[in-house]
Amino acid sequence: MTTINITAKDTQGTVKQIQSVIGGTITERWGEYVLDVDSNLANGKITFLNFEWGGSVLQYDITFLDDVTLVMDASEFNPIHFTYTTEGCSYHRFELENKKRKLEQYQSVIITSKDGGFNYGYFEKNVKLKIHLIQISRVEFIQKRLNDASLLNKKLYNVFHDQQHENVFAYFGTYNLKLANLIKQYNAIKQKGMIRILIKEGIVYQILSEHMLQHNKDVKRKRKPDTSLTKKEISLIRKTAQKILKNVAEEYNVEELANEIGLTQAKLQEGFKLLFSRTVIEYIRHVRLEEARDLMNNTDYNISQIVYSIGFSSRSYFSKIFKRKYGISPSEFLKNKQEAQIKIA
Repeated sequence: MTTINITAKDTQGTVKQIQSVIGGTITERWGEYVLDVDSNLANGKITFLNFEWGGSVLQYDITFLDDVTLVMDASEFNPIHFTYTTEGCSYHRFELENKKRKLEQYQSVIITSKDGGFNYGYFEKNVKLKIHLIQISRVEFIQKRLNDASLLNKKLYNVFHDQQHENVFAYFGTYNLKLANLIKQYNAIKQKGMIRILIKEGIVYQILSEHMLQHNKDVKRKRKPDTSLTKKEISLIRKTAQKILKNVAEEYNVEELANEIGLTQAKLQEGFKLLFSRTVIEYIRHVRLEEARDLMNNTDYNISQIVYSIGFSSRSYFSKIFKRKYGISPSEFLKNKQEAQIKIA
């Protein structure tokens, strides 16, 4: 067992204290910092990015080669932690708790400690971890960004406004694949310099919003949704959704999709409703329309070409459901785009 004591006052100091134990080298580029490590204690990287409004992003893409415990002193740095795991799992407990709580894959988790208390994070050896963690300093965030706290439910509002850090808070939510997709976008950004940072900052706000929306939904439900699906089945259903997203024009059949991953059609439908609030067919239609809108924005395709590209056979049907979804017909959409281009020219 390896113990790492965290007494830092910010995210950068936290990573440096981790580095002092597991080794590695920290490099900086365009304001982003990366700790690359290949030692007898860990293999992988930890990245972080700070924002002027009191937020930071800390990402683990790492495998610890020994059981690791992070002992985090909240007397100097006690942010709200918005955590999401896309691979592996970890555990957490507050100082006065005896039982560890599991941070599961695809689960929205919000945690903050009592001022002067301790948080304990546990990472098992030989488990590949991909964890996305947004840390918010309450005082700075409230002063600079939190302009409409009415958007938050009462519990979360109290967490943000507990500026003296008098209370602990732990929310271990339900599965949320929107967060996985947002984090994938965050990590896929190719731009450089200031543009890169601005785009990442925008996605961070979306991730925070999704965490809060998920919390609101779960509070209203007051319990996790009933599901018979296992973690493995959830993962298989997610891969099916990714396959559809990457190849929207394919001709899909619910029975064939279910057979491909070894699930019943009922379980496949249950998974899509749980993860996307849509049936399989509704999800396919949704991603095709999103792709159509992107093609209209980014190519010179006409409507017939777009209809073919996204896998529809009827132009009239496409026009009908496009207008129902976006409030404008495809022809009007393209006309507005062309007029805007003329004005710019």
